[in-house]
Amino acid sequence: MRADAAPWLIVPAAGRGTRMGSDRPKQYLPLGERSVMTQTLSRLHSVWPEATLMLCLDPDDEWFEDTMVPFSHWQRVDGGEARWQSVLAALHAMAGQADEEDWVLVHDVARPCVTASDLKHLLAALRRDRVGGLLASPVTDTLKRQDDGQRVATTPSRDGLWRAMTPQGFRFGVLRRALEHARDGGVAVTDEASAIEALGLAPLLVTGRSDNIKITHPEDLRFAAMILESQREPT
Repeated sequence: MRADAAPWLIVPAAGRGTRMGSDRPKQYLPLGERSVMTQTLSRLHSVWPEATLMLCLDPDDEWFEDTMVPFSHWQRVDGGEARWQSVLAALHAMAGQADEEDWVLVHDVARPCVTASDLKHLLAALRRDRVGGLLASPVTDTLKRQDDGQRVATTPSRDGLWRAMTPQGFRFGVLRRALEHARDGGVAVTDEASAIEALGLAPLLVTGRSDNIKITHPEDLRFAAMILESQREPT
């Protein structure tokens, strides 16, 4: 793989987004003049137009249209119930096409506000690292741990705590091995980095912008719209 080659991109988009309480999965909700999915894919395409996209969708998805994808090279993959299942399905679909050392970036479809500068900064940092890593930001809020009655039990220190974001990037061979290890060992993983950690490796934390929010609740759509507007370059 050339040092400047575009990475492979995996975008898990098989979730149903039930917490949004809408008539469709959150990736198809309108955000500005386009859908959340189209906004997200456009951000990735603006930096790596030559990349190959593996788009993980619900096999019964009735909302998706090919015109939502700006990439010339892309494949649709049947996603699973959990995020890790979708990512592993994409990795298996890449077998025979990707080299063991190829970089693979996994990005949440519900993070449309990631900036081009953060995407470039992340990949540049990963290319210098032997493990791989993820965009993240230091925790600034005070954290509380609840007791059984939903009262404060303790106030843990936020020193050294980071908020994990995406993309998360690792080499194809290592990421596939990590997710297969988690699957076979029944290891609970919430993102790609936690699967890598289960192999005994330490992913790199790459500082990203805090406005790279994940749309989860209805109010997040309004926040995302304001963020996208604020990120527009002045004309």
